[in-house]
Amino acid sequence: MNKYKEIKAVKTIALVAHDNKKEELIAWVNENKDELSKHHLIATGTTGQMIENQLNVQVSRVLSGPLGGDQQLGAMIATGLIDMMIFFWDPMEAQPHDTDVKALQRLCVVWNVPLACCTATADFIISSPYMNTTYNSLITDYSGYLKRSIK
Repeated sequence: MNKYKEIKAVKTIALVAHDNKKEELIAWVNENKDELSKHHLIATGTTGQMIENQLNVQVSRVLSGPLGGDQQLGAMIATGLIDMMIFFWDPMEAQPHDTDVKALQRLCVVWNVPLACCTATADFIISSPYMNTTYNSLITDYSGYLKRSIK
């Protein structure tokens, strides 16, 4: 039998951007400020500060990504506290915390959390009819994995 997590009409949206993508994320947030202001926003430290300062919207903040913010957001995903993530990552520059970034993206997939890594996907997500309604998100059954024999 399938299990579902009900995602409420007011979502908790994580906003993250690598340094070379922060301006792009700020511009996207500005374009979608009216819609985003209906939801709870959380961001890594530097990105959250920039969004608050430039757009005058309230943002909860965790640490900067390389200082542990990625892990904080990952824990929130694993415990069901984040409903979707907008993460504009830079595919052209190596990141010192690349393993953390991959782990964060992996957790989005493990817990069926919508993840946008570019403006096009973010536009599709924010324009979805599910943005302002409840949504029953399928929770993958990992019981077989948890019960596997370990040698």
